[in-house]
Amino acid sequence: MDLLGVAAVLLDADGRIVLWSPQAEDLYGYTAQEALGQYAAPLLVHEQNWEVIIKLFAEVMETGASWAGSFPVRHKDGSTRVVEFRNMRLLNERGGFYALGLATDSPTLRQVERDLALSTRLISQSPIGLAILDTDLRYLAVNPALEQIHGIPAKDHLGRHYREIMTSAKFEVPEAGMRQVLRTGVPMVDQSTIVGRTPADDRKHAWSISLYRLEDPQGRVLGVADLVVDVTDRYRAAMEATEARRRLALIADGSVRIGTTLEVERTAQELAEVIVPELADVVAVDVLDSVLEAGHPAPSDGPAVFRALAVKATHPTEAADAAGPPGHLAAYDTDRLATQCVRTGRPILVTHADSNDLARLARDDHAATLLARAGVHSYLLVPLTARGQILGFVGLIRADNPLPFDEDDLAVAAELASRAAVCIDNARSHQSVRNAAETLQRSLLPEHPPHLPGLEVASRYRPAQATYEIGGDWYDVLPLDSDKTALVVGDVMGSGIDAAATMGRLRTATSAFADLDLDPAQVLQHLDKITSGLKHYIATCVYAVYDPHRSQCHIATAGHLPPALVRSGKHPELLDLPTGIPLGVGGVAFETTTVDLGPGDQLVLYTDGLVETRHHPIDERLETLRHLLERPDRSLEETCDRLLQELRRPDDPDDVALLIARTQPFTPSSEHRQR
Repeated sequence: MDLLGVAAVLLDADGRIVLWSPQAEDLYGYTAQEALGQYAAPLLVHEQNWEVIIKLFAEVMETGASWAGSFPVRHKDGSTRVVEFRNMRLLNERGGFYALGLATDSPTLRQVERDLALSTRLISQSPIGLAILDTDLRYLAVNPALEQIHGIPAKDHLGRHYREIMTSAKFEVPEAGMRQVLRTGVPMVDQSTIVGRTPADDRKHAWSISLYRLEDPQGRVLGVADLVVDVTDRYRAAMEATEARRRLALIADGSVRIGTTLEVERTAQELAEVIVPELADVVAVDVLDSVLEAGHPAPSDGPAVFRALAVKATHPTEAADAAGPPGHLAAYDTDRLATQCVRTGRPILVTHADSNDLARLARDDHAATLLARAGVHSYLLVPLTARGQILGFVGLIRADNPLPFDEDDLAVAAELASRAAVCIDNARSHQSVRNAAETLQRSLLPEHPPHLPGLEVASRYRPAQATYEIGGDWYDVLPLDSDKTALVVGDVMGSGIDAAATMGRLRTATSAFADLDLDPAQVLQHLDKITSGLKHYIATCVYAVYDPHRSQCHIATAGHLPPALVRSGKHPELLDLPTGIPLGVGGVAFETTTVDLGPGDQLVLYTDGLVETRHHPIDERLETLRHLLERPDRSLEETCDRLLQELRRPDDPDDVALLIARTQPFTPSSEHRQR
């Protein structure tokens, strides 16, 4: 009514104006003083329309019939305005008749009618659910779209509270939003997405909810408008995109975390740690024992024997117990899924597992019982295939996660398994080569002679920590004539079987030249010639001969780090010797240096793998070595272990040979005394 500004004018039976509302002044331009007592027709109607208006007035007064319609009126300023009229006859207590005219500006009324019609059509035909609720959050109106969304007729909404219709606890959020909008007047647009089900549909839907406060022209709060848009497709697309990003991130994570070492067990554990809990509740990595031990494929018939490499679960569960601990051997009959997986090379996906499925998954009946008790409802078996050979399988199960495995999960698991299989095969091959090289290396390294005149010795050899690669480092202790002892430490550059074989040739040659009782520099000269004939190889070496009769040590080096000397009662020192050039370079003579040794003095010979790292300068590391040798009261064996423990790092890429000799009291043999 305020928007329309309805004017009221009352005429007596003669057509004079007897009542004039303030809205009439706004509509016609005349004040009450100017209008009251005047004949309405001459005042408000153009002369050409007098006859029509008088006739209409007479009909209303004589018959009592109401009249409604638009009519042109004259404004005080002389202009013509179209006004919408509602005219009716009134009767007072004395039997007198009056004519009441209610009027409003016709264009304004037409606009309101158009707005109302448009709003009504929009609300009724809109796919957006719309509800009007009062300030107590009780439904006043519901459009057909919201009826369909809720699955409840509009009439069953009316008068009921919002939470009587939307009973789920998750709708506490939009309810609180409605109260906030009523309190503050600030709309909430697309700020609350609710996922759930309604009586209209058992499928899960997502709805975006927007809230607006409704006010009248005077600002009085009428209630709140609740707009509900079904965004299920958008929500599912977003969830699928999120899941796709998660799967890609999982594959990227696996490419970084799987295969950091050349260890079979560690690689399997890394695969398991990537999969749990992101993809599965429990995972088991099993490799065919025949492949792991001898590199042979599994037999095509009979049970398949697997060795468990890794088992991981989100928490302690009987499902993990059913897989068997790492290192455990288990035989799977031909009807078991694990056997079928490795013999066909195809993955197996079971989205909803029943008791029969679990019986085929488990290795035996007891394991099947454990899986059932753990609530396993879905599983995946993916073969580990590398270079055309099937190594084993990865088993993934879900018990706590309510979602079953799907094809996308299978694709991710297959990608991770493929990556891990290559790494496992590399580690297996490397282990085989390493074992062969280590066997060769160990066979070439000497046993200490049972008796060395005037000397006690201890030694160690360690392969590279980072890759466990066998290198060309060696040591030797050679008894010589006249109670002398030759001490040798060398390093052939490179690694693997070739380096170990070259080391063996140099060690054999060193032993042969040592028997000739040559000066250390002469021995290195001969070794240099031999190494020059070995294509692509050079070596460093320190060769020392201890003479207990003179308490002297004669030393020569070929590009090797300086030996450390620990004298009783003095600080350890690094011997200042002519460095020489590495063996195999040729063309430069070597020099022999003589060092006097007292009782209990120690000579420490080592290869560069003991002290060189990527992280510290060599001078700093040599100083650390010298500092660690400050404790002469330890046994030589303890000193060897301590040096390796303190100086070696898990990522050291080089092998180490270490030889420590300590002088002992010496009594010449009777044969030597007679000489």
